Amino acid sequence: MGFVFSKSMNDSLKAQQEFMLMNSRLQLERQLLMQNQMRERQTAIQIAWTREFLKYFGTFFGLAAVGLTAGAIKKKNPGLILPIVPLSFIFAYQYDKGYGTLLQRIKSEAENILDTQSTLLELPKGPLTYEDLEKIRRSQSKFFIEK
Repeated sequence: MGFVFSKSMNDSLKAQQEFMLMNSRLQLERQLLMQNQMRERQTAIQIAWTREFLKYFGTFFGLAAVGLTAGAIKKKNPGLILPIVPLSFIFAYQYDKGYGTLLQRIKSEAENILDTQSTLLELPKGPLTYEDLEKIRRSQSKFFIEK
């Protein structure tokens, strides 16, 4: 009789463990999906911000280029055109970021770093451990009670 009861308990325990494993896996998958969705939304906001900034900066750049060129011609001073050079680099960078392939190139380079130069990503003194954090917490805590 005890054997039947014990076998039933073992089966129940095994089923519960499988359920807990499935549940924790499902929870992890949901967390990963949520983090990816948040990353995608933040990236979309960054691209949208860049495109909006480009509208204003493009207008400023166009007016500055026309004004500086007209001033250089009117005053016969070609030095007035010089500020257009750095402004054009900024404009080109923002355009590439908002509408070009800058983000794809950055992603490609990041993948290359992860694949071939992963040692650059290592933290100084290695990754943090629980023991490291506890040591820091104890040294900073005013209410630490040693057990």
